[in-house]
Amino acid sequence: MRKQGRTTIFLAAVAPAALLASCAGGPTPPDWQLDARAALQGFEKHYLEGNAKLAEAEFARAREEIRRTGRGDLLARAELIRCAARTASLEIDSCPGFEALRRDAGAEELAYADYLAGKGKHTVTEDALSRLVAAGVAFRTTTVTPAQIAAAIDTASAQGWRRPLLGWLEVEAKRAEAAGDREAAERLRRRIALATGTR
Repeated sequence: MRKQGRTTIFLAAVAPAALLASCAGGPTPPDWQLDARAALQGFEKHYLEGNAKLAEAEFARAREEIRRTGRGDLLARAELIRCAARTASLEIDSCPGFEALRRDAGAEELAYADYLAGKGKHTVTEDALSRLVAAGVAFRTTTVTPAQIAAAIDTASAQGWRRPLLGWLEVEAKRAEAAGDREAAERLRRRIALATGTR
């Protein structure tokens, strides 16, 4: 069974509170909030599953909904969601989408951006994506441990998240090759081929 709350848990850490407004016990959120939230969830799902085209279409839809508010801080948070998903998948960059909006970001966004850049702290939850992001940050700062790499592979595999799985399998395969463990390297390469559909 899919973990229905994983996106909400992750978004609670970095997404704008406005995008998370619940219908229960309060007024119905405006359409843009509901649409932006759904689009960000769609982006996360497709990105982690390895469907770049659908992921980018969903992210573009989320950006357009948020742009209608004229609020750079909300757009900065959306960019952090994209950057976090990339970090979890070891597609690490300078988070240019966020950097373009840095002047509009609040303290919470700036702190999370520092965390993703390996310059700050952030609470890691039991949520699968939160743990993968933490492992990605550790990889970026060259403090990742063999146990973290193994856990990241297991987590991505259990969730069916092909993109981060391939990234972490590649790291482990290179480690095995560097250690001269040919059997382990070949086993990992077979997993990579299976996940990419070349086997």
